[in-house]
Amino acid sequence: MFEALTAHWDLALFFVALSSVIIIYFTNNPLKHTRRFMWRRFVNWFPLGMTYAFLYMARYNLAVSKNALGTMMTKEDFGIIFAAGTTTYALSFFLNGPLVDKMGGKKGIVIAALGASIMNGLMGLATYLYLNDHMSMNLTLVFSLLYALNMYFQSFGAVSIIKVKAYWFHVRERGIFGAIFGTLISFGAYFAFDWGGSIANAAKLTMTEAPTAAQKFIRLIFAVDTGTSDAYWLIFLIPAVILVFWALMNMIFLKDSPDQAGFDEFDPHDASSDEPDAPALTMPQLIRKIVTNPIMLTIGLVEFCSGVLRNGIMQWYLVFAKEVPQLGAEFFKERWGILLAVSGMLGGFAAGYISDKIFHSRRGPPAAILSGVMTGLTVIMAIFLFKSPVIVGICATLMIFAVIGVHSIMSGTAAADFGGRKNTATASGLVDAAVYFGSSVQSLSIGYLTTIDWKYWPMFLVPFAILGALGAIKMWAAIPEATRRYLMRIEQVTIVTASGTKIESTRKTVSISES
Repeated sequence: MFEALTAHWDLALFFVALSSVIIIYFTNNPLKHTRRFMWRRFVNWFPLGMTYAFLYMARYNLAVSKNALGTMMTKEDFGIIFAAGTTTYALSFFLNGPLVDKMGGKKGIVIAALGASIMNGLMGLATYLYLNDHMSMNLTLVFSLLYALNMYFQSFGAVSIIKVKAYWFHVRERGIFGAIFGTLISFGAYFAFDWGGSIANAAKLTMTEAPTAAQKFIRLIFAVDTGTSDAYWLIFLIPAVILVFWALMNMIFLKDSPDQAGFDEFDPHDASSDEPDAPALTMPQLIRKIVTNPIMLTIGLVEFCSGVLRNGIMQWYLVFAKEVPQLGAEFFKERWGILLAVSGMLGGFAAGYISDKIFHSRRGPPAAILSGVMTGLTVIMAIFLFKSPVIVGICATLMIFAVIGVHSIMSGTAAADFGGRKNTATASGLVDAAVYFGSSVQSLSIGYLTTIDWKYWPMFLVPFAILGALGAIKMWAAIPEATRRYLMRIEQVTIVTASGTKIESTRKTVSISES
């Protein structure tokens, strides 16, 4: 009874959070767009965003399957499989970022959804064959290959959503959209861990507790109780089916830019605003332009660290809680998905609000503040890891608040600002590559270290939190030149440049560099 009640509360909380995001979107209109434009942009980003959220479900369902399979997939096996996927994901951006810049975000997100759907379907098939003793190949090898291919297609998704955002959102609106981006990631984690957990429970051959309404529905539709084995293949099949639906929605509703939807183009005042007539760059030129930009390299450093921290907590807390009983803190394990969703949403909006409203669309300050928070939290986790399960659960939840805030403002916003809308898929792709190189590092490292002792888990994260904070501080004052001119001319902000030159105006004063 209690489980069913809390499940209903989780679902209600999710819809409240989703409704809040939509309300915030419509009430945040600093450029005074028309009502028609605001509605059309909503119709554009909502199916795009939900596709991205379910791509996350089709990515982190691997962690759900690891817990469901138990000893059939060891921690080291899981670390190897996840590292194979994240390394592939990171390398894919060197190809897929420039590709999406050429072909547009609409084609990119459809490729992502359909490709990930097929790969999840194949992982479901492999799980079915393995559980029914019809597969002679090594499960770790098969999953490593299929998960790597899944992540290759997934890499189209991140760059596509930011590519479309760059044409529809002005720099002064992007902090809030970065928050929406972070919220979508958080919803994806909720879908993966809570919905995925319900699927895993419903897929058990014999259930020790009365099934919830959702679990009854799953067992009815998919005829789970076959009398032969647990149907854990549904952990992959159900997200695969959902992705097909959202791929179709994007085909129908998504437009790459306002002019394709019947509106005039507008200048978002990002880095591309200084090169309106520049000829199209080749793929090597695009990559060279991004990797030789010192600000982009700093963003990449911050995001490498956030990749270590985000997946170092998001993936491994559940594994830790399963192996080390969290007496008195079972709530965190049982409600991990909705905790990720709510804390990540709040972190994304905190970072976006601080950036747009307090620091005039500079992205470094909120990233520095939140990275400092993560540093403190990792130290506290290391101290109380075996002393207070409640403190560990609180720290893990707050870590997601901080790291999603950093990721949304860096990958979802800063990369687009400094890369510019023409190159934003390449820029955000290379930044996301840094995130997943970080994820690969933590996956292999934590997978190995925790077989020795779990105490090394938070200790491993501490130096990366410090390094991320230092990188964010380094770009504290950075802002694109076109944004600087916009602030001076339109919002009449006084600019104090890095060299100390003061340009007078009538309203505000803020220290901004000439990046």
